[in-house]
Amino acid sequence: MIRREFIRLASLTTAAMPFTGLKDCRASSSGLSESDNEDSKIDVPPANISETSLYELFRQPANQYRPMVRWWWNGDRVVGKEIIRELDVLQAAGIGGVEINPIRFPAEADPMNTRALTWMSDEWIDVLEVALRGTKERGMTCDMIVGSGWPYGGEFLSREDQTQMMAIGTRNFTGPGHVRLTRAELLDSVSPHFVSPYKDSQKELCGLTLVPSRLSTTTAGVRMDEQRNRDFIEFDLPSGDHVLYFLVKLTGFMAVINGAPGATGPVLNHYSEQAVARYLDRLSNRLSARIGPLGGHFRAFFTDSIELEGANWCDDMFAQFRRRRGYDLSPWLPFILFKVGEMGNAVSEKYGADFSPAFKAQTDLVRYDFEITRHELFQERFVATFAKWCTKNGVKSRMQAYGMDLDAITAGMMVDIPECETWIRSEKIESFGTGDYRQGRSYTMINKFVSSAAHLSGKQLISCEEMTNTDDPFHASLERIKVAGDQSMLSGVTQSVLHGFNYSPPDAPFPGWVRYGTYFSERNTWWPYFKLWVDYKARLSAVFQHSVMQADIAILPPSADLASRYGFQRDPFPKTVDPPYLYKLWEVIHQNGSGCDYLTEDIIRQSTVSQGRLRFRDRSYKAIFLPDVESIHPATAALLKAFVESGGTLLCIGKVPYRACGLIDNASESRIVHDVIQSLRSSYPLRTPILTVNEEDMVNWYREVQKKYALEPDVLISKPTDYISQLHYVCGSQNIFFFSNYGPQETHTFEATFHLSDKTPWLWDAESGKREPYPTSGPKNVLTITLGPSESRLIVFEKSAVSSGSAIASKLLPAAIGDPISERTIAGPWNVRLIHVDGTTQTRILQNLTDFSQHDDLKSFAGTIIYSNHFQVDHPDQHLVLDLGHLHSVSQLEINGRLVGTRWYGEHTYDLSGALRLGVNDVTIKVVSTLGDYMKTLTDNKAARAWTEDTPFYPMGLTQPVRLVRTQ
Repeated sequence: MIRREFIRLASLTTAAMPFTGLKDCRASSSGLSESDNEDSKIDVPPANISETSLYELFRQPANQYRPMVRWWWNGDRVVGKEIIRELDVLQAAGIGGVEINPIRFPAEADPMNTRALTWMSDEWIDVLEVALRGTKERGMTCDMIVGSGWPYGGEFLSREDQTQMMAIGTRNFTGPGHVRLTRAELLDSVSPHFVSPYKDSQKELCGLTLVPSRLSTTTAGVRMDEQRNRDFIEFDLPSGDHVLYFLVKLTGFMAVINGAPGATGPVLNHYSEQAVARYLDRLSNRLSARIGPLGGHFRAFFTDSIELEGANWCDDMFAQFRRRRGYDLSPWLPFILFKVGEMGNAVSEKYGADFSPAFKAQTDLVRYDFEITRHELFQERFVATFAKWCTKNGVKSRMQAYGMDLDAITAGMMVDIPECETWIRSEKIESFGTGDYRQGRSYTMINKFVSSAAHLSGKQLISCEEMTNTDDPFHASLERIKVAGDQSMLSGVTQSVLHGFNYSPPDAPFPGWVRYGTYFSERNTWWPYFKLWVDYKARLSAVFQHSVMQADIAILPPSADLASRYGFQRDPFPKTVDPPYLYKLWEVIHQNGSGCDYLTEDIIRQSTVSQGRLRFRDRSYKAIFLPDVESIHPATAALLKAFVESGGTLLCIGKVPYRACGLIDNASESRIVHDVIQSLRSSYPLRTPILTVNEEDMVNWYREVQKKYALEPDVLISKPTDYISQLHYVCGSQNIFFFSNYGPQETHTFEATFHLSDKTPWLWDAESGKREPYPTSGPKNVLTITLGPSESRLIVFEKSAVSSGSAIASKLLPAAIGDPISERTIAGPWNVRLIHVDGTTQTRILQNLTDFSQHDDLKSFAGTIIYSNHFQVDHPDQHLVLDLGHLHSVSQLEINGRLVGTRWYGEHTYDLSGALRLGVNDVTIKVVSTLGDYMKTLTDNKAARAWTEDTPFYPMGLTQPVRLVRTQ
């Protein structure tokens, strides 16, 4: 994309900052305060926000910082009375807003004779108005998806506005001979396996080329395009093996995924600006005629997943390609397209001719040109049109702007609220894997690209479709939700949009109407405790939305090489990851105490260079990683050269760039790239190393790179590990660090040395909203941090002169057992009361505590288990901790009728200080299970069978002896 075009697109919208009365925080991208490093400062005004103001925002976060929910309007079987009831349920749980999302009715649910409304009908808008009034009266944010399901579409689309794909087919022949084929059989043979096919698609034969089975040039083939409209295709076959390539244009081939009535049907052609504008204007004209200006009702309109199943075409593609790339695409097209499979992914089987190495290299270059042209057209005609339409209607544009069809960074910079997604695939908290990029990770691989786009365009509101769960939604515990949410924030997210809350009348048979997603419902066992997590997440979001994430390391992924060899991938779940460690690289940078962003070549070419830093707007980078990058543009190489010459560090992993992108003038431009990089490496070998990555232990590999090349982090972590990561934000004079332990049931203790001076560390407790000086035993910038399973810390360094109070134990840090002086278990019998979610109650006496899931008569339980017992205390000075271990549940403890506390993640330990009396003490332990085990036993329940058929049983109740540990 040419420079002026990129600037025009990137500036179509401005940063989306929620109104709070507080001014935007700006700070140095180096992560250091003003007094720490003058050379690293960015020339921006200091933020006009006091330490007290940010803390008050944290202590009592407003609705706009609270998690929102994707509100599934199941089948649009909605009525106003139920809309209001559900808003009250959400408000009581601390939810700050909704995204109205009409969706197909679940096949296994009972509609209860409730009539389905048609999207955008008068009756549907009547109910929408009830929802809009309801959210406004409650001070809740209201967004709405454009259309229904995804991607955009509807029964009302004309054929010219429907999605298009140019696909290929191949047939192998051995000559000599005469071939006679029907056009119909060729068309029928091109039938990609679509996840959501449209019943009334149209196919058109657009090209025929016969080539030898070993191909070295496009001119070796015989084009027979004049026969494409004939019923019979005939040609003489020369001697030898040949391949017939034929192009088939598919129109209206995909149906909206899970569309509700009125918005099902064919998908829109996102590559047509006129079609997109007609679709959007139809919606806004219809709505504004009924409810007035849309900005008075909605915060944002939302575009969900760009999953177009391989769409790649528009009527003027050939003309646009020639205008942008400078040559004719048509002779190359059959040889650069891949056969398409599920969700637009290339099929893996072998087909077509064998290309000579030189011809293969040429087709890769043309494929890059085609892929880039598609990106440009999509971003100009769909993303920019959507953003402009939102602005015209007085609302924000919110979009999951990634996929095969667009660049996540470029497109993310074009919308007001870029969004990514975080999934729960297993209730078990898994170890991070080195092979499968999804193993152990809840954030998806696109999240860091989306947050980088926001940082590069000055946005601090980064939303996330969070807790998407299509595997095991009923087992999801609050701990699993916390770990997923913490990982989401570590990837740069600052606002949660939970996936999802189902519109479901209270009299719908259990478990109600469930489209999919984690089971956020008042009928869930842990719902009374859900607000504990909501408040925690809201406080962190309030701080992060008013702060700037720090990053002084940049990564330029090998995007051109990916596009050339494989085509752009289906983010956030790419079929091909190249290099395999690409998504691990940003993780180890953060795990070792620094921050980073992903960049594009466009960003680099628009940057300036000074004092060893690459500067783009308010961002500044001292080092740039090139992970297995082979192809870059000459202008990019020139900027990288200037960057190193000014003192920056360029770290190439595996190889160095040596060639240019695209077909035109590739040989001459490749020589420029090669010569610039080689000259650079000769002149500055210490700042342009070629690194060999250790994929099996990247955390410690990066640690050594960090030391060798003086990549000083914002916080030096003494024992970096895959399971501890951090973020550094700055707001005014405050340096804010968030640490999280997302490992499977391990406690980690490490020393953190912060590169700050004359500041006091404070612990801000996101669960309670309280704060206190962080206890230290030495310099205030050197802290000992212990994180148990699923624990996190928010540490804020302030200019306050208050002593950190090293001699005073923290009241906010959880009770740590440490080295016990003695311990004993509370022996049975235990009196047990079981309050089932189905309303039944029973009592039992257990001599020994047991895992309910291991007993046929107990595994069907779901609800609250109340254990009662007593124990003896003989000495008043005993400091005792009660330890329940690690539970797949929520627990509450009462001692002598007094509530001691609630635990909903991590180790369930309770400090009994002040709760005990001499003699006999009564203990009551309340354990709240998840629903999953019970759902697995409901063999006659269609929803239960659909969601739990392949899920395991998880431990339930107190599964190990209750320990009393004396710690002093």
